[in-house]
Amino acid sequence: MKRYFFFIAMPLTLVILLVSCSISYKFTGTSIDYEKIKSISLDKFPIRANYVWSPMESMFYNSLSDEYAQKTKLKVLKRDGDLQLSGEIVEYSQTNKSVGSDGYSAQVQLRMVVNVRFVNTKKHEEDFEQRFSATAEYDSSKQLMAVQEKLVQEMIDDIVDQIFNATVANW
Repeated sequence: MKRYFFFIAMPLTLVILLVSCSISYKFTGTSIDYEKIKSISLDKFPIRANYVWSPMESMFYNSLSDEYAQKTKLKVLKRDGDLQLSGEIVEYSQTNKSVGSDGYSAQVQLRMVVNVRFVNTKKHEEDFEQRFSATAEYDSSKQLMAVQEKLVQEMIDDIVDQIFNATVANW
């Protein structure tokens, strides 16, 4: 009789328990009330830095709009969204990070800073203006032109993640 209980009744009880209990998790990473917030408008982020690499502006805008399009149900608009993002790239610079034994630079650090203005038209207490920054390093034996696109994209991805988390994610 114990065998009967162990091999038949126990698994059956377990199956009934598992079927009757259902737990649902959503890992979208957002805290958006889609009943109230339906769209986001993104302005272009012009480069206002002293040092300019022109492809950076479109790379930043495309990455930012892709982030919201892929990770939310919000409609991405040019203007008049329920959420509004605008700003400018205020710094793009390079500095020597370390010096080798020969006295010359061994590592160079790129830095990018973006000033962001966020407006939530449905809940203005969430509005903010904030700077987001990222850095990337490269070996000084390489020419900046050879590594610039890859490093700028890495910095943009980092900054876009920071902006996304600050605006719609609730971690």
